[in-house]
Amino acid sequence: MRICVFLSSSEAVPAEYRDLATRMGKGIGAKGHTLVYGGNGNGLMGALAEGTRSAGGRIIGIVPRMLHEMGMTWPHCDELLITRDLRDRKARMDAEAEAFVALPGGLGTFEEILEVLNLKYLRYHRKPVIFLNKNGFYDPLFASFTRLYEERFTKRAIRQLYASLPEVEAVFRYLATYVPVEVEKKWYDRTTDET
Repeated sequence: MRICVFLSSSEAVPAEYRDLATRMGKGIGAKGHTLVYGGNGNGLMGALAEGTRSAGGRIIGIVPRMLHEMGMTWPHCDELLITRDLRDRKARMDAEAEAFVALPGGLGTFEEILEVLNLKYLRYHRKPVIFLNKNGFYDPLFASFTRLYEERFTKRAIRQLYASLPEVEAVFRYLATYVPVEVEKKWYDRTTDET
């Protein structure tokens, strides 16, 4: 399986998140999967790639030209794809991946995983979407989702579109048993739909 992982490139985050990224990478490699990721060698992204490589996994790095020219590219990708820009990179990652996992990250990570989740809601794909929610990192985001349900900006059914899992091992168990679900249409009928 080609697993796309979104995560931070920061070198300043707590060490436990670096360990999480390394374990995620090792799991991908040990289980014979392929990592699809942003191709960066810094921070959690570098730890993820090193972990995957150390366990014999294949790595597809997808890097925008500007970041590549800045020297941000991790040098050991089995396949390196240089894209025009960040939007082009996201489209290529979406096309390459068979599953998506978000580890803790910053604005870019949030943007990437939320776009993938929205595309699934709109039925552009049926791939698994997972938040690796170590230490409740994504709990504030899920609290925002709850407000969206309560105020009818979206339907509660979107909860069926993703999994929130606390540890790496749970991610691989989920992927091994994943079955896509059909979710009701996105749009409310103002006169008949209930929350």
